[in-house]
Amino acid sequence: MTTRAEFFDRIRREMARTPGLFPARAAARPSRPVEVADTIRRELAERWEATLQRFQTEFLRVGGVFHRVATPSAVPSVIAGVARERGGHRLVAWHPQALGVDWSAALARDGIETTTMPVTSTIADEARAHLREVIATADLGLTGVDVALAETGTLILRSGPGRPRSTSLLPPYHVAVFDRGALVESLQQVSVLLEGWHARDDGFGAVVNFITGPSRTADIELTLTRGVHGPKEVHAIFVDAPLRGDTVSGRG
Repeated sequence: MTTRAEFFDRIRREMARTPGLFPARAAARPSRPVEVADTIRRELAERWEATLQRFQTEFLRVGGVFHRVATPSAVPSVIAGVARERGGHRLVAWHPQALGVDWSAALARDGIETTTMPVTSTIADEARAHLREVIATADLGLTGVDVALAETGTLILRSGPGRPRSTSLLPPYHVAVFDRGALVESLQQVSVLLEGWHARDDGFGAVVNFITGPSRTADIELTLTRGVHGPKEVHAIFVDAPLRGDTVSGRG
């Protein structure tokens, strides 16, 4: 049996064999994160197209499916197409207050049954259990995006009223909609936004999900399987025209 000392000694030897490691250090915390975050947003507004191109490249690299439409009114047809191709018709969606747009009527015309998440946290236990069952058995989950990180093709979502994290985690197909206001270039910029959100204390939940592609897991024989611990497909729909409201991009 390997002792604790032998175990850690083996780790040290293996790490010493890895070339090119660099010392890690904590980044300085901005003294006025809200102001810095606003500056980042203004600067990114001038180069969002290049940022979007990199996001698309990295998002596809990690197994995401990318769509681009001109206006918010074109989004339901893309969602309906995804549903038809996968034999689904039940969708759970963030509340329109969180999405910025209400697509439920348009989706209904395409045969998609939509359940909208409530914005209140005071739900009776029986109703909460029923809602959890609806989410768990839905075919698709529709969310907005607070931040689209181009550096890694990552979607970043905050929990909160009308935007439970289960919407993006339980259904087998996750569809996320965003506009240029959600785009950032680097993880360093994301860290500033996180500080800004904390400073604002704007009533969002405590959970921030970083979603980089669909769920993946492998057994001891390294057989890759998708969808075991989350959605097996992640679709990102970018809308050229700004979405109504600013809760989708987290600029509130």
